[in-house]
Order: sequence, then C-alpha cells, then structure tokens
Amino acid sequence: MNEPLNDPEKYKWGIFYFDPEDSRVFVPKNIQWLGYTVNFANPLTYLILAAFIALAIFVGSFDK
Repeated sequence: MNEPLNDPEKYKWGIFYFDPEDSRVFVPKNIQWLGYTVNFANPLTYLILAAFIALAIFVGSFDK
C-alpha cells in the first residue's frame, strides 16, 4: 500500500496519520523529505511509543 499519503481524511487534526486499512506502522509523511510518521490506527504503534517512553524514563533515572 504505497499510495500518496496526502489524503486529508487519513489525518486526525491534520497531523496524526490514522488509517485502519494501512497495516504499516511507519509511513512516509506528506512531504517525504521530512521523513516518516507512525500510523496511530495500528496497535503496534502504541507498544513502540510506550517502549520509547519507558526507555527514556529508565535512562533518565541514572542521571540523579
């Protein structure tokens, strides 16, 4: 599913990509030179974000 991602219906509040029919977690942004974004309709996205937050808290706890 590599169609252009400039369909405004696939974005919540204009910034959060949300497409339940797209199984990818990481998708290119509307302006592709800006990189990638995540598909918030994919449950794996929330697991990955939680892992990043947990890692940041874990690494930050050594700074005390």
